[in-house]
Amino acid sequence: MKYVSVSVENGIAQVRLNRPDKLNALALDTLDELITVARGLRKDRTLRAVVIAGEGASFCSGLDIAAAMRTPGRIVRAFIPAPWRGTNRFQEACWAWRRIPVPVIAAVHGHCYGGGVQIALAADFRYATPDSKWSVLEGKWGIIPDMSGIRSLTEVTGPDVAKRLTMTAETISGAEAQRLGLVTELADDPVKAATAFAESLLTRSPDALAAAKRLIDAALTSSARRTFARERRAQIRLLALPNTKILRKAVMAKSTPDFQPRRRP
Repeated sequence: MKYVSVSVENGIAQVRLNRPDKLNALALDTLDELITVARGLRKDRTLRAVVIAGEGASFCSGLDIAAAMRTPGRIVRAFIPAPWRGTNRFQEACWAWRRIPVPVIAAVHGHCYGGGVQIALAADFRYATPDSKWSVLEGKWGIIPDMSGIRSLTEVTGPDVAKRLTMTAETISGAEAQRLGLVTELADDPVKAATAFAESLLTRSPDALAAAKRLIDAALTSSARRTFARERRAQIRLLALPNTKILRKAVMAKSTPDFQPRRRP
């Protein structure tokens, strides 16, 4: 990995965009590495949470357009979607994090522009410094967010705010981003705060967390009837899983649960 680093400790993966000299601008190789890392983490059933942040002065300043345009053939190929996933390379670099069955937390500081916003929105939670800078910058260049951002923006902020941010390309602070719903919580040290939150989830059943993430994400585009059916199936399965029994015994004994690896969905 050249532009993305990952380490795992105590079940928590620390993922870093690692191109600080370019404010973590996204090269085409960065997109490939983000997909590779996300898919690798998805297979790890001992994984409990992910914290994704940027090295250096910024989270991510968006796509490195100048570098990308030097290889137009790669851009064309990156736009072609995989029919079995429904995403192209640009979209999968973000959506792959939605596919990971554990909580993913973005820790944002400095610039969070364009593709950086879309990566942050692919996380389940976003911690940011009050003075971080957010912009759906694509509008400045006469284009739209196309790394799954249209879907994520609309889900997180609602259609009116999503339209405003996309149409104006205005730059807002982390504090304003929280007010609009882009940011979950403000923190002077978002990596520390995100990691602390991840650690607090270690006492919760990994199977229940995975089910909650899967069901809530699916509920956004499902009918109430289908959501209720999925709830019933998930609950029946959870009641029979070993980790549920382990947690119940730990709660009764007021001890720390020692969970088994997460079961497959």
